[in-house]
Amino acid sequence: MSGSKTGKVIISCAITGAIHTPTMSDALPFTPEQIAQSAIEAAQAGAAILHLHARDPKDGRPTSDPAVFYEFLPVIKQATDAVVNITTGGSLTMSVESRLQTAVQASPEMCSLNMGTMNFALHPLADRYKTWKYDWEEDYLRKSDDYIFRNTFRDIALIARTLGGEHGTKFEHECYDVGHLYNMAHCVDAGLFKPPFFIQLIFGILGGIGPEVRNLLFMKETADKLFGADYQWSVLGAGRAQIPFATQATMMGGNVRVGLEDNLYISRGKLAASNAEEVTKIRKIVEELGYQIATPAEARATLGLKGGDKVKF
Repeated sequence: MSGSKTGKVIISCAITGAIHTPTMSDALPFTPEQIAQSAIEAAQAGAAILHLHARDPKDGRPTSDPAVFYEFLPVIKQATDAVVNITTGGSLTMSVESRLQTAVQASPEMCSLNMGTMNFALHPLADRYKTWKYDWEEDYLRKSDDYIFRNTFRDIALIARTLGGEHGTKFEHECYDVGHLYNMAHCVDAGLFKPPFFIQLIFGILGGIGPEVRNLLFMKETADKLFGADYQWSVLGAGRAQIPFATQATMMGGNVRVGLEDNLYISRGKLAASNAEEVTKIRKIVEELGYQIATPAEARATLGLKGGDKVKF
């Protein structure tokens, strides 16, 4: 069984993502100022890792423009010691080259890396809303019934060699299904990744594995079989699965991810006021269960990161 070197739980917080749209929650940050403030507050609440996407400041649509990222990356870096984890997933509508732009410039300690091509559908969300803040939102969601989230073996190799090889960046390996773990094992065998690995087990996305505890147990068992003691793991439950799955992962010796990218609600029917509120809630649960949360320095040591002084922002 793989467990943290420190025995402490690493909290990741995904600040804004590319799934939810501004109509869904006034708390969803999308200007650079909002993203920076929300990330800093999440770090102060106990998040050791901040997972970051960018959005167009005018209307909140996902963007891969490095100029927008650079409006908040240095601000976060100067205000907190948290590990900055930049997306290479971007959004479902972006090319791989576009998704890589910012990470290549910023040379971060960590990036997300999706371990397989998949259907990634958001269209059922559109039926919940009658009016929209911005005209792009409904179309973006409804068209996702025809989206393929592309992450081929060639794409994965490109990202591994570009960021891992040239920049010393480590990855949050996002695994939305059991097959993604086998994809990752193939890539490890091919020499693309070196331990320690950080695997994010993801449940509840339409197109990926469902949020059932037996699926979590099976994913963890499969990862143990494939990666032995060479990996750390974390759990992301989408939507209402967020806190129950994070709690389950904590009790199993894993790490946790929360944030408005993954879930807009703090409790049944009640929107979260901020990312920090979600971090505070899971931190309290972790500590009530008798565990401690990891500091950014402890997370860096556990995950073998290059250090915050080695980034370019």
